[in-house]
Amino acid sequence: MGIFDRFKRTKPPQAQPPVHPRPQPQTGSEIPVVSGKQLGADPSDSIVRPLISEKSAHLAGSRQYVFVVRKDANRVQVRSAIKSMYGIAPVSVNLLNVRGKKVKFSSRQGARSDWKKAIVTLPVGQTINIHEGV
Repeated sequence: MGIFDRFKRTKPPQAQPPVHPRPQPQTGSEIPVVSGKQLGADPSDSIVRPLISEKSAHLAGSRQYVFVVRKDANRVQVRSAIKSMYGIAPVSVNLLNVRGKKVKFSSRQGARSDWKKAIVTLPVGQTINIHEGV
């Protein structure tokens, strides 16, 4: 039906938006972002605080120190945080997930938050002053 092709309206050509080149990813210097915070930006971010208890004080006698760490931290991040904060490379890092206890507030039941614990073993002859001033 070539006769109807003459009467078709053609749209005027529209201006195309300018094409911007995509930024190329930087190799090796990218830092993953998790929940609005950059992991690995500062190694000491993975350690929340040292855990001070009777058991951790007893473990300190055998070169093992206990820390509360972030839930998403792994062994490599904890190892680099200890090395940057205290200047000592740990021999081993053990991580434990601690389940929060069930608690009762008057007539309402609740639960404490889950958290992660790191037990760091240092080389022979190295110590950290965690319990100082407690």
